[in-house]
Amino acid sequence: MEEETSTSSSSDDQTFDTGSWIIAQDLLKRRLILEDNFTWKIPTSTTKSSSQVSVKENDDNNTELIRYVGGVDLSFSKDDPSIACASIVVLDLLQINNGGFEVVSEDYKIVHLQIPYIPGFLAFREAPVLLELLEKMKRECSPFYPQCLMVDGNGLLHPRGFGLACHLGVTADIPTIGIGKNLHHVDGLTQSGVREFLEAEENRSKDLITLTGCSGHIWGAALRSTKDSLKPIYVSIGHRISLDSAIELVRFTCKYRVPEPVRQADIRSRNFVQKNQVFS
Repeated sequence: MEEETSTSSSSDDQTFDTGSWIIAQDLLKRRLILEDNFTWKIPTSTTKSSSQVSVKENDDNNTELIRYVGGVDLSFSKDDPSIACASIVVLDLLQINNGGFEVVSEDYKIVHLQIPYIPGFLAFREAPVLLELLEKMKRECSPFYPQCLMVDGNGLLHPRGFGLACHLGVTADIPTIGIGKNLHHVDGLTQSGVREFLEAEENRSKDLITLTGCSGHIWGAALRSTKDSLKPIYVSIGHRISLDSAIELVRFTCKYRVPEPVRQADIRSRNFVQKNQVFS
């Protein structure tokens, strides 16, 4: 679940040492890599139109195409927000079935969260169980361990420049991309301001704007991922990938507004909850 845009603190803030969390974030942030740090290549739209393609791209370097992209999300009990279903879903970008990417791996874990939602500290609430799911895949030597992870939450687009996607990426040492449905109010950027800009007559044809704050720092990008999308999604670097590559991969995986790895993680976790009646 992505972080909300509110900057107010919950009544439970006083019982948690957020100061130590800030120190932990700062220490992890030192290991953050904001450029491409991988050996694969992102498929093209031509690749997407084929039902099955070679893992190797026909170029001079014979570069391997990225194949397995994961999405992570948490679904919460309506009656008790401390009970959640964490999910990780992996899609094969080189296998297209019925116009969509094939889901090759999915796993879920029901958890009772001990930490409430505190703005700016979502990672300390949600990262542990998501890291468990990733570690389980690695421990079991899953052939579908994701080469990149899309996170329902922000990366650099965060008050301290280190959101859930960054936290997961650095801790698991995996390329990650933050996917936000709402915009953090940071460095002069506001959700209403971005939407007004995109809705202006002269910008109606634009599907992407760079989110540059008052300081001149680039925090991410607002992307209208499909031609029918009225509201943008907010893409930001998590770890080991540049913003340009993150946008390219998000575009490639979008069938609807939200990229398929995150969308499938959300849909399937909700279905898992309903099927197993875990919150009843």
